[in-house]
Amino acid sequence: MEDNVALDTLEGLRDIINANLESMIEEQCSIHGEVAEVSGRILLAGGKRLRPILVHLAYELAGGENIDEIMPLSLASEFIHTATLVHDDINDEALTRRGEKTMHSLVGQPKAIIGGDWLFVQGFGLGGRYKEEVVDVMANYCSKLASAEFSQLDHVLDLSTSPEDYLEIVKGKTAGPFAAGCKGAALVANATDLECQDLFNFGLELGIAFQLVDDLLDIRGDERMGKPRGSDIYEGKMTLPLIHALTLLHGNQRIRLAEIIRDFDDSLFDELIALLKSAESLKYSEILINNHLERALQHISKFKDCEAKQLLKHVVDMVQNRHS
Repeated sequence: MEDNVALDTLEGLRDIINANLESMIEEQCSIHGEVAEVSGRILLAGGKRLRPILVHLAYELAGGENIDEIMPLSLASEFIHTATLVHDDINDEALTRRGEKTMHSLVGQPKAIIGGDWLFVQGFGLGGRYKEEVVDVMANYCSKLASAEFSQLDHVLDLSTSPEDYLEIVKGKTAGPFAAGCKGAALVANATDLECQDLFNFGLELGIAFQLVDDLLDIRGDERMGKPRGSDIYEGKMTLPLIHALTLLHGNQRIRLAEIIRDFDDSLFDELIALLKSAESLKYSEILINNHLERALQHISKFKDCEAKQLLKHVVDMVQNRHS
């Protein structure tokens, strides 16, 4: 499938998802008023809709043929994801998200907490329409997501954070939702246990790579992030390039890197990049990204060739090209 055709197909799927989200928010506003209106504004403010797109494509790859059957699970993934962003933004005291004002900066923290809860409830209401094993997958990943959030807060400005600590957080926060969405979709399509596991592993590897790319973009700066450059560093989050450099550097270089992380500001970017390049930490992250994406492709290699498979390969290429 040519790139332009794939892009157009994915954009068409994104438009369908957006139309369904808009329709649902419009309906909920007439029932629930301000909380639905404010929460809906955040939900509809943009975003790649990558999670619901993955749910759709995994469903089709596993043999599903009825878009109406999978749509509630797709929408659920976006509602739950947005709920986590609302609560993350409160914790991080972030003023913008996707280039727009965050919910708490619009209506205050108390209402934003409730708005995030409302989004979670909507997501679970949609996901709860499915059979028990699908609901269990959703509940399990949401529990792991909360656990990872706790762990990440414990590791703020913790210079002893290990790559293993980092990976566990990423598996819970970013990769877990990707993996669970793909597996849940396969279950809805009545796929075999092996196919469900392959799609789970595909989502997990893709999600890890996606977060590694985000880490690089946060350091290098990219307008597609929808938030200021270096946000993660300002918030004290220990991302892999920082962890790797702290492990590899010694003496004065490591001391200086620790000082920069603990007391970061914009004037220190060039020095930070120089230290990360000295430890080859950015290159290390790029190698890991490619490794995880190659493993993701291996997990869908056994499925028959079809449009959904080609589109998933294109999504992998899109993730790979975000940092290049």
